[in-house]
Amino acid sequence: MLENLQLGFETALTTENLLWCFIGVLLGTVIGLLPGLGSATGVAILLPVTLAFEPVTALIMLAGIYYGSQYGASTASILISTPGDSSSVVLTLDGYQMARKGRAGAALALSAIASFVAAILSLIGLIALAGPIAAFALNFGPAENMAVMLLGLATIVSFAGSNVLRGITMAAVGILVSLVGVASGFSTARFTFGSTNLLSGLDFVAVMIGIFAVGEVLYQIRRGGEKPIRAGFRDLLVTKEELTRSVTPALRGTGLGFFLGVLPGAGATLASFVAYGVEKQVSRFRKQIGTGAPEGVAAPEAANNAAANASFIPTLALGIPGSGTTAVLLGAFVIFGLQPGPLLFEQEPALVWGLLVSFFIGNLILLVLNLPMAPVFAQLLRIPYQYLYPFVLLMSFIGAFALGNNTFTMTVVFAAGLVGYFMKRYDFPAAPFVLGMVLGPLLEKSLVQTSALGDGNLLIVFDSPLSAILMCAAILAFAYPLVSGMVRGMRNRKRAAVPAEA
Repeated sequence: MLENLQLGFETALTTENLLWCFIGVLLGTVIGLLPGLGSATGVAILLPVTLAFEPVTALIMLAGIYYGSQYGASTASILISTPGDSSSVVLTLDGYQMARKGRAGAALALSAIASFVAAILSLIGLIALAGPIAAFALNFGPAENMAVMLLGLATIVSFAGSNVLRGITMAAVGILVSLVGVASGFSTARFTFGSTNLLSGLDFVAVMIGIFAVGEVLYQIRRGGEKPIRAGFRDLLVTKEELTRSVTPALRGTGLGFFLGVLPGAGATLASFVAYGVEKQVSRFRKQIGTGAPEGVAAPEAANNAAANASFIPTLALGIPGSGTTAVLLGAFVIFGLQPGPLLFEQEPALVWGLLVSFFIGNLILLVLNLPMAPVFAQLLRIPYQYLYPFVLLMSFIGAFALGNNTFTMTVVFAAGLVGYFMKRYDFPAAPFVLGMVLGPLLEKSLVQTSALGDGNLLIVFDSPLSAILMCAAILAFAYPLVSGMVRGMRNRKRAAVPAEA
């Protein structure tokens, strides 16, 4: 391994590869800042530019775009509540709240630090355990994937807030919305009302831009807007307490993100939601999460980046894309005449290890670029809102048009914005709705496949020890908060009854 790492550093540290790594992460950051583009679109758009490069140089640049866009998307989510990518949606919950409290610089710094820590730790795991972990991931069939999706769905209770019923209702609505289009495994159109635009379903990122960005702007306009944040430069810097509180959540998020990132199809979006839900259950400051807590920034951001790196394990070791972006990168391998899989490590060691080492270098560049710039980015919030809000709306609709290259996607963003406005006005939690939209298609696909394997008998999920363990964990994750809440309620009623009787 030491010889391979030495070969990787020799490959990645050439002047040409360093230059294109820097250009890749810089372009990725800009792409992430723009609503609707996302890492997969960015890599696909810029792939033709790299065709004249050496394969290792091209892949280093494209990978830089991938994880650079994660940083950029996080910045947009924190500052203007506009998710640049689906995996950065969770950051709008606490990151944006921190920004509204004058802690935008601190939120951006925590995001950058958590991303860097997760990237380094997950890359160590990627280098050391790629082969064994890829072999383990092959044990996950439809039944195991369905159990993982149900485990993710169980975190809805964590996102529901004080009203669990509203949270469950919003999750159910999110799942229903995700089912618009052609049914998985069939050719039946559902909820399309005869519209050909709905056959492919509602674009997830378009709905998220509408709910969070447009919905927030409409809500603030109704309230008459607020004065721009006038935090001093010192207030924009991260404090020692915020750093200390973020360490454990970042480590937990890294572990969860790495595990879920290895599974094909799970991806960084699910990882960020699960990490956030875990913090809502186990953190000492769980009651503050959702109001602008550093744990709510560090955990999902670490999970996001760890999952992004871990998704390269099935891509490189098995030739199976771990996410949408790695599927595009898989196409780049094929274009350059490379076949990802176990033999790739033996046939092209300089390319594989040069690519992996470039992840370290690229994330270090991103940290150096983003950490000092955090207070500068935060100055955006000093702009009077009568100028900032039109800019947010303009970027949202430009991003919407870029998503679908048609006006229908812009209509979806506007309609979702109205829904987001009413959700904020009447205190319906947005996070369960988003989680339902994320998991709906994945759960349906694994459900159809599991049902086909069991000839209609879904109890086969308990036949495999691995899927049985995951199912039991999902049941416990769903039941524990409900049962503990009922127990606490009974105790509180008893305590309130004692003085009355006395």
